[in-house]
Parts: sequence; structure tokens; C-alpha cells
Amino acid sequence: MPVATTLDNFHEINSAEHFQSLLSADLERVSLINFWAPWAEPCKQMNEVVQELAKKYPQVLVTQVEAEQQSDIAESFEIEAVPSSIVLRGHTLLARISGADANGLTDAIAAHARPKPSIKALAQTDAAPAAPEKEETQEQVNERLRSLMNKDKVVLFMKGDPDAPRCGFSRRMVNLLAEQEVSYSHFDILSDDSVRQGLKVLNNWPTFPQLIINGEFVGGLDIVQETIENGELKELLA
Repeated sequence: MPVATTLDNFHEINSAEHFQSLLSADLERVSLINFWAPWAEPCKQMNEVVQELAKKYPQVLVTQVEAEQQSDIAESFEIEAVPSSIVLRGHTLLARISGADANGLTDAIAAHARPKPSIKALAQTDAAPAAPEKEETQEQVNERLRSLMNKDKVVLFMKGDPDAPRCGFSRRMVNLLAEQEVSYSHFDILSDDSVRQGLKVLNNWPTFPQLIINGEFVGGLDIVQETIENGELKELLA
């Protein structure tokens, strides 16, 4: 659990109303929202980082939101895994940091907690815009997806990794496979948005985790649970 603190700018959120009242009090203030869960080991590290940032930047509003307990707030920010952090100015999104990325969060706060540059200063900035990265074609994405799906007999596409799942559904899938003593490779879909979005289309399945056996999509958590109960999983693995 988060370490108790008496910092004036640090708040553990107990309701959506509490959250909104804090956020709306000063629409020019930078806010850091840290979404966490007590069962997720990576959250312990990020909770400590957030505490240190609250001490270092007293001008920043820092809030701790237990994602599953405050599901309405988590859903409003499209939080699908923990730890995740959101940086706002008023209600404007400045940065979204997924996972236990302490450096990324620290850099985001350092950048946005500074005073906003004046119009004159902005006008003097003449750096050339970065060239856009070349995007993969859909055919290239699908080819890469099929390669990933065939990299082992059993492949689990999940949020996080088996030692540190980053959503409750992925954690339950890992536990199911462990109970069945299934050996498998895994891929963290949060590390590659092309894979994440592409699998939803390729397998016609909108959520994760997704289990692949012999290069073929088997299903998500509920379907895998059914295949275990009716014996189909053993047949697929034979």
C-alpha cells in the first residue's frame, strides 16, 4: 500500500467527487494521477517514485487512485493496466505513462511542472520538426503478428509478463496456465500498440489476454477456462 504522507499536495482519492473537487480547484495547476493496485508488484516502486515527486514538486497536485476500487475514474482515463500515470494541466492531458517507467514519469513532471513559456519565447523557437516515422503497412503488421503467434507451440499475448501481470485478467490467465502446467511464450501487448490493435482485428477478439496454440487463436480468459473444464485444452496441447 502507499506510504502514509502528510504532504499538502498529496491525496489518496476516496471517491469520484473527491477527485473532481481537487482537480477543479485550480485549472492552471499541473496534476499527477497515479493509478495502482495492491496486487501489482510494479506499483510498489511507482508509488515510492510518486511520493518523491510530490515532495520535490509541491506546486503539483499528486493523487493516488486505486484503479479497481475507483473504477469510474480509471475508466474515464481509459486505464487498462497498472501502474499507469496521467499528467494533466487542469483537464488537459499532458502525458500518459504506462508501466513502471520511473524515468518517463520523472521526465514528464520535470518538463510540465515548469512555468509555461511565453508567446515571445515560443516565437523564438526555430527547431525543425522531427521527420515522421514510416508506418508499417497492414500487410506488414499481419505478417509480424503471424510470426509472433507461431514463435512457440503456445503463446500468450497479455498485459505485462507472467512474473508481473499488469491487469487482473492477465493475472488470472497466468494462474490458470500454471495450474495446468502449460509451458508457453508470452508477449506484452502494452509494449507495442501495433501488435495490440492488430491482434484485435486479426483474431476478431477485442480484449486481452489472448491464448494462441499452434499458431491458432484459442480465446480469452473465459473461453480458456471452458476448454480446461471440458478437456479441449489437453486435446489442443497433445
